[in-house]
Amino acid sequence: MRAVVWKEPHKVVVEQVEDPKIQEPADAILRLTTAAICGSDLHMYEGRTPIEPGQVFGHENLGVIEEVGPGVRMIKPGDRVVLPFNIACGFCFNCVRQYPNACLTVNPESHSGGYGYAGMGPFRGGQAELVRVPFADYNCLKLPGRPGDEYEDDFVLLADVFPTGFHATEQAHVRAGDSVAIFGAGPVGLMAALSARIQGAAEIYVVDCVKERLEKVERIEGAIPVDFSQGDPVEQILDLRKPMREKIQNLHPGSGDKMPGVMCGIDAVGYEAWADDAPGGRQEPNQIINDLARLVNPTGHIGLIGVYFPEDPGGVDEDAKKGIFKFPLGQVWNNGISIEMGQAPVKRYNEYLRDLICNDLAKPSFLVSHRLPLEDAPDAYEKFDQRVEGYTKILLKPQQRAA
Repeated sequence: MRAVVWKEPHKVVVEQVEDPKIQEPADAILRLTTAAICGSDLHMYEGRTPIEPGQVFGHENLGVIEEVGPGVRMIKPGDRVVLPFNIACGFCFNCVRQYPNACLTVNPESHSGGYGYAGMGPFRGGQAELVRVPFADYNCLKLPGRPGDEYEDDFVLLADVFPTGFHATEQAHVRAGDSVAIFGAGPVGLMAALSARIQGAAEIYVVDCVKERLEKVERIEGAIPVDFSQGDPVEQILDLRKPMREKIQNLHPGSGDKMPGVMCGIDAVGYEAWADDAPGGRQEPNQIINDLARLVNPTGHIGLIGVYFPEDPGGVDEDAKKGIFKFPLGQVWNNGISIEMGQAPVKRYNEYLRDLICNDLAKPSFLVSHRLPLEDAPDAYEKFDQRVEGYTKILLKPQQRAA
């Protein structure tokens, strides 16, 4: 079969690899109809995570079941399914507690598993024609309709970015009427903004400096784009909040002056953040957490859904290369701000988000910029990595052929 294979930093190729096979009774084989390129794939693409040449990429996978093992009961050949990027068993201590992102069974070296990703087990990814699905009954989410229908591009986003964006709002404790600041208008940041709207947030501010991304923010009802190339994003949001403070918060004496920021903050970028004074240039991994510490009100909440690895060969200094970052703990502690972080437990949310899509209450595919055949993946990775030509979210269609 054809697959997207990593060779070296900044180089992937499409080449023939061996077809996956049923290895365990609970396995299934999925034939891909859509596989997405994720921003977190770029960490591996750039060589900033430990990865061996030959890895097949792809953890956002949608398709039709082609074969099942003798132990599979609920999933049948011909079923249309989407796969959470977390591979999980469904029965270990963490899975039964609704933390499939920390499954203790599937990865012999760590507490989490995933498709085609460094450090997440011996599993090939789905930017290919076929992929093996362990524990298929647990990991497959059944979908209505047929491949290529009007929901195809929405459903593939249930593999990662839509549940991940929703989880970010849970990390940040977003509730009806809240004010929310989201740093990063990439796919996860946009899905966090959409999810904040679903959660009933009253104010949603989304920070970025890439024109195409900021334009997509405007497609989310009530979301306000904030371009940090035009000045300090914290000060911009504080200014934008003044009318709300004057209208509502000042009904409570002192709250307008002492609580000028937002109640919920989300970092949807991670350790590859750009410095506020060098948009698109110098990386500053502490930038967003420092901004959030300044912006989130006392007793507020922060969700760190952006990736922070314990090892980064391309880190800006020796500490960053070891996953050690300076953090304004004193300020955050003094303000009583809670912080939650880590991978999203996709299966906790994907069924409910699927039902929102099916009832036309959410259309996450508005963020998709490109739909390409598998052969175009190397060029798409290069352009996505450089943030050029409007490459915001790329879907690969393995059953299509390049012109």
